[in-house]
Amino acid sequence: MSMLIQQAKILTMKDNESPFTGDIRIVGDRIAEIASHIQAQPDDDIIDGKHKLAMPGLINAHQHTPMSLLRGFSDDLKLMDWLDRKMLPAEARMTPEDIYWGAQLSIAEMIRSGTTAYADMYIHMNEIAEAVTETGIRASLTRGMVFVEDDGGRRLQEAVDLVQRWSGKAEGRITTMYGPHSPYTCPVEPLREVITMAEQENVPIHIHLAETKEEVVKIRDRYDMTPTEYLQEAGMFERAHVLLAHGVHLNRRDIGRLKGMRGGVAHNPVSNLKLGCGIAPITEMIAQGINMGLGTDGAGSATTVDMFEEIKAATWLQKLDYGDPTRLPAKAILRMATRGSAELLNIQHDVGVLEVGRKADLILIDLKKPHLQPVHELESLLAYSVNGADVDTTIVNGRVLMRGRQLLTINEEELFRQVEIRAKRIVEAI
Repeated sequence: MSMLIQQAKILTMKDNESPFTGDIRIVGDRIAEIASHIQAQPDDDIIDGKHKLAMPGLINAHQHTPMSLLRGFSDDLKLMDWLDRKMLPAEARMTPEDIYWGAQLSIAEMIRSGTTAYADMYIHMNEIAEAVTETGIRASLTRGMVFVEDDGGRRLQEAVDLVQRWSGKAEGRITTMYGPHSPYTCPVEPLREVITMAEQENVPIHIHLAETKEEVVKIRDRYDMTPTEYLQEAGMFERAHVLLAHGVHLNRRDIGRLKGMRGGVAHNPVSNLKLGCGIAPITEMIAQGINMGLGTDGAGSATTVDMFEEIKAATWLQKLDYGDPTRLPAKAILRMATRGSAELLNIQHDVGVLEVGRKADLILIDLKKPHLQPVHELESLLAYSVNGADVDTTIVNGRVLMRGRQLLTINEEELFRQVEIRAKRIVEAI
């Protein structure tokens, strides 16, 4: 099967390569050719790229997809009230079937807004893996593990089962990680056990870090360390590939401890803003050579999982925080949302750049709209003007998941019916 995108503006995200007008041929699950003109073949599925921009799909480096069922349920609360009064009681009422439909709702929103791959951390991961398999998106899946009480090793075994059952499945679209939840929910001994497993099996780690001031205080009181120092002392940054979510409250010494690590930090600006957590020092981390990606966090906190909203928030926050409009320019934030996030998910050799031989994960953005005209600098337009509703076509692994704004792998009518029933039941009497 082959596909030919004709005469689109193409942003490859390669270093030092400017946008140009041309064609893209996809054969099977990979990009076969990119050129100013490619001769159409009789079996080609032709996609008209005029007035459209082709670019790598966005990669959401930190998500909790089932939390879409709790969108708008707990806004305008302080973090601990949000968690203790709303999120935890609601999540305790979610069944495996709820998890499946919540994941599908988030995936539908991501496909619609140009996300082609994402990293998920939650429970009942088999149901989420099924949703990923059916919808066609690419995902790195993690069973989140909290070790604050003895569960007889159940969470750890579920994490092992996820890695063994799902790694490489769904035509290779599913990868897996080990997910100790955070420094404050993981005592050092089980944390070291997970790190050892990750290193021996060459499986990445996905963990929250320094999202709130409260976390920093807890770890200081318990261990007389910062959360970053605690992870370093446990050996997390020695050999494992690590995806650190948030990294809001890092001091200069913490940033120095992360220098040279494999993986990097997923910045989640909208969630951090809404919960009043703070502004992560991402430009300082970039200056130290630490890889930065971009994520949305779950819709329970961020409300939206539109990565273009995260792109805007990230660059605006850095400019405001430092009083410097040159901070985190358009090209840098777009790199975070594509190549940087790909590296966090450890899939950078396959996706994040439009290049012959790589996986065909790309999106087409409709530029023929008032808020996207005129076109002076494409990167600036993408960073500051585009939103998820401007995405016309989403392709993952060479398969079209949305075309002309129509989802092709998800029955939205049934999805909305399921979501309405389940969300209402979950939040009743909370």
